[in-house]
Amino acid sequence: MNISLAFTRLFFTIISVFLITTYLISSPHGNMVTNAIIGVISGLVFSVLLFAFDTIFRRFNLRSFNIAVVGLFLGYLMGQALVIVFDAILKISAISFTLSPTAIEMIEIALFIFGTYLGTIMTLRSSDELYVSIPFVKFAATAQKKKDILLDMSVLSDARIIDLCATGILDHHLVVPRFLVKELYSAVEGGDEQAKVRAKRCLDSIKKLEGVPHLEMRFNDTDFPEVKDQTSKLIRLARLIDANLITADISRVQMASIEGVKIINMHSLSNALKPLMQAGEYIKIKVQRYGKEPRQGVGYLEDGTMVVINGGGDFIGQIIEVQVLSVKHTSSGRMIFCNALESEDGLPFEGEDDYHDD
Repeated sequence: MNISLAFTRLFFTIISVFLITTYLISSPHGNMVTNAIIGVISGLVFSVLLFAFDTIFRRFNLRSFNIAVVGLFLGYLMGQALVIVFDAILKISAISFTLSPTAIEMIEIALFIFGTYLGTIMTLRSSDELYVSIPFVKFAATAQKKKDILLDMSVLSDARIIDLCATGILDHHLVVPRFLVKELYSAVEGGDEQAKVRAKRCLDSIKKLEGVPHLEMRFNDTDFPEVKDQTSKLIRLARLIDANLITADISRVQMASIEGVKIINMHSLSNALKPLMQAGEYIKIKVQRYGKEPRQGVGYLEDGTMVVINGGGDFIGQIIEVQVLSVKHTSSGRMIFCNALESEDGLPFEGEDDYHDD
């Protein structure tokens, strides 16, 4: 890649110097040697400007370039339409007699620039709804076709999303709906106390995400005024832009699965990343309360994983060493079943099924 880039830059440098020098040498004005020196210097300066533009636009991909070109084209049509309408108004009214040709020309230029700008901006803001392609030409490799990920309010209020985004796994794929931000500001201004606290926490998360290096979180301006439910809006937007949805709300997971939208469950992701315990491994843990069976105790790891200890009921409030018997996955997460080494009964664990649905 670096060799190809260096060759391309060298090639365009040679072409620029050659063309500018040839043009100046063929000019009848000035000395040939002087013109040749000026041509070489001008070609080198022009090449440096090209490389500078290359550095500036390095962060933009081909799709962004396509969207900008289409925006300019639509803006050009809009500007031409405004100028034509203005000319028609001049022909059927007496304004043309009161305005000087210079004033008319300035108004037409202003209308054309306004139309071009407006068309370009509207196209850029609707880029998620616009798909530009050329038949029989494939621009992106299959490996680059990663879907964007929408954030909802439940995951924005979860502090773990900041740490997740800081890992870099969601770079260039995170999208926040603009209607969600508006709803958060409305909650801060006129909601109840609990809603205000949650909305402020969500807005703080958005500000922190905007400051995460290389994340490049984007905002989507698409709204559905006819839809009042926020969950329905999120699902509809996810289907429109072909994106996934990350959430910490279990009910939203169920609803989105019915609508055919892929959901990333924050809780399932957290459980999947918890460290695994192997049978026979020894750990130390504080017994915090009694379990469901006689002489059972319950403790918790630092990540919140429940540890059920056979014989731990005799050591409430103490830190003891236990041996892992098994690890179970339940609907509420991962659970670890152990035997207390301080206990004299090294019997197999009983009562695992009683904890499966806790």
